[in-house]
Amino acid sequence: MRKQAITIEVRKQVDELVAEFNKRVLKDPNRYYTNRYQGNFLYLDRYDYATMSQICRLRYRGKMDNWEFAIFKYSNERYDPEEWFFPGADLVDGTIEGAMRAGLEAYP
Repeated sequence: MRKQAITIEVRKQVDELVAEFNKRVLKDPNRYYTNRYQGNFLYLDRYDYATMSQICRLRYRGKMDNWEFAIFKYSNERYDPEEWFFPGADLVDGTIEGAMRAGLEAYP
């Protein structure tokens, strides 16, 4: 698989999507998603009242609606793109919002 860089423009779009989701869905300044980047990966973590939890990792595949999803498994402390047996897996649709919604189901 060819590595797709996450451009500055894509990062800006992601930042806006995450902020909008926090405002519209979570509606709590003490509970929110945060994002970080490393190479072609976007990591979505969630703060719940000062406790940070790793939720998922998305691999950029060149389009905003075609991210590859990997849930964070606390059992082995790794991101697993092959794991699809978790609450919320049906919400994963290649989008960042789908990943955040799945994360809310997997880790309420």
